[in-house]
Amino acid sequence: MNIAITRRAALAGAAILAAPATLRAQGQVRLTLAHGTAAANPRGVTAERMAARLRELSNGRIEMRVAHAAQLGDDVAMLTALRTGTLDMSVNSQGPTSSLVPEIAALGLPFLFPDAPAAYRVVDGPVGQELATKLAAVGLHSLGFWDNGIRHITNRRRAINRPEDLRGLRIRTPADPATIDTFQALGAATQQINFSELYVALQQGVVDGQENPLANIHASKLHEVNRFISLTAHKWECSPFLASRAAWGRLAEADRALVTQAAREATEHNRMLMQQADVQLLAEYRGMSSVEVNVADQAAFRAATAGVLDAWQNRPIGAFVRQLRAAVS
Repeated sequence: MNIAITRRAALAGAAILAAPATLRAQGQVRLTLAHGTAAANPRGVTAERMAARLRELSNGRIEMRVAHAAQLGDDVAMLTALRTGTLDMSVNSQGPTSSLVPEIAALGLPFLFPDAPAAYRVVDGPVGQELATKLAAVGLHSLGFWDNGIRHITNRRRAINRPEDLRGLRIRTPADPATIDTFQALGAATQQINFSELYVALQQGVVDGQENPLANIHASKLHEVNRFISLTAHKWECSPFLASRAAWGRLAEADRALVTQAAREATEHNRMLMQQADVQLLAEYRGMSSVEVNVADQAAFRAATAGVLDAWQNRPIGAFVRQLRAAVS
């Protein structure tokens, strides 16, 4: 369920940010993990599971508080808090993180990965190690790459079968340059809105539609304000799991090992939940009379966005894009 941000919660969040990132008292370790999605989202469910696992692994000595639904600020604010040491951990978003490490944006190039497991193999290998090195250079310790899903388009006006159906529609995208380039290539007008504000923006007609995996669409109830769900599978996106360098430095070596183990298990659990959601929620949506589901012409979408992949190879991060495409093939 979504968590309302009351004045008390806001003051509590401010108190957390004002406190030292990692507190030790009589052997206790307290950590705060923040993220921007609803508690019912696989991101929130997995974060709570990781907190329980850390308590188990440490015999109750490591306590991790989870702040859901952007309670401690949006993704950009959370990244800033990580770098200043006032927040311990964040399961963040690909677009905002790419403002610090531009190569991360390339993971969202259109039709780069044939499926989610192919993406996992890449981010768990040398490509992910290189990204972790680049994250360390900006004060962030990588704890893995969670799955933010194979993404589809929803909107309130019509079914999207071919790229031309997007013309004239205002589509919300994350602040992710690859996604923006993709939708502009498809002829849509793009607008960047924080995910926590997306439901209201769709409800009020600020934008006509958006793109997200089924798990995010469902957890945030976007189907209530967007009748049409078009299965385009146009990209995969990660959720970088990041720790503050300051917080990481305060942990004893043994505690780092426990957090690393719990984070690794959480990454696997998150990915499992996302893949299960694709199957279960598709069946649920197809059975709902209030929404219409269609399978888009993916060949037409691939052809319309092929130039985006090529253009990114001519950018300053072109060498990384070529490395990434080679790792997928």
